Amino acid sequence: MLINAQTAISTTKVLLVPYSTWHVPRYHEWMQDEDIQQATASEPLSIEEEYAMQRSWRQDADKLTFIVCRPIGNPDDISDVTTHLSADSDSPSKMVGDINLFLHVDDGDEGDASPELYGEIELMIAETANQGQGFGKAALLTFLRYIVEKQTAILEEFITADVDADTVGKLRAATPRLRFSYLSVKIGEANSRSLGLFERLGFEKVSSEPNYFGEFELRRRDFELASLDERLLGAGIEGYREMTYSREQ
Repeated sequence: MLINAQTAISTTKVLLVPYSTWHVPRYHEWMQDEDIQQATASEPLSIEEEYAMQRSWRQDADKLTFIVCRPIGNPDDISDVTTHLSADSDSPSKMVGDINLFLHVDDGDEGDASPELYGEIELMIAETANQGQGFGKAALLTFLRYIVEKQTAILEEFITADVDADTVGKLRAATPRLRFSYLSVKIGEANSRSLGLFERLGFEKVSSEPNYFGEFELRRRDFELASLDERLLGAGIEGYREMTYSREQ
């Protein structure tokens, strides 16, 4: 999306930055791993295809993505967290994963229900050494804080570019201010770590049994900023702030 093209989000536990060209070689390395391909339901791409995908993710109105990096400064000392970005802040050695939001319109199986807007989240902490270190939780809470605060602008960009006029009319008639009906995530039934993370952060399973693909869908409908701020504080994630990301794509 364009909305976050020049936005980084910094906290004491994680830094989120727009997916940029200098991230592609490292990201491409990750995606050659068969376990990551299986976990993300992805096919391996050539490096040229990966660069094309990066451009798409920066421009397409139905996708919002950040690269997850280690935090700036000492994560245990908020006074040491600097207030500016450098070229090293999101260098390949600082990258640990990515977090994405795919935007959709839900109008029922037959297309005859009142349309609702929802987002599907994907989170990846790529390397085993970085898993279980709190990066996933910090990235998810930080990302949720951003998309809940910016949801109207995010959804305006989406429907303006990607949704047909009839559906847009119905959405605008339903509410003067665009909002998410829910946020969704799909997780393989064997991935107990990810299931536990999302459930602890307020996502609930829509069914007691996995779907045909062996996945559980979980949804969150709480979009209160105060609730998210409490969860950030409870997780020791301080200093949330948006920063201008001025490096070229």
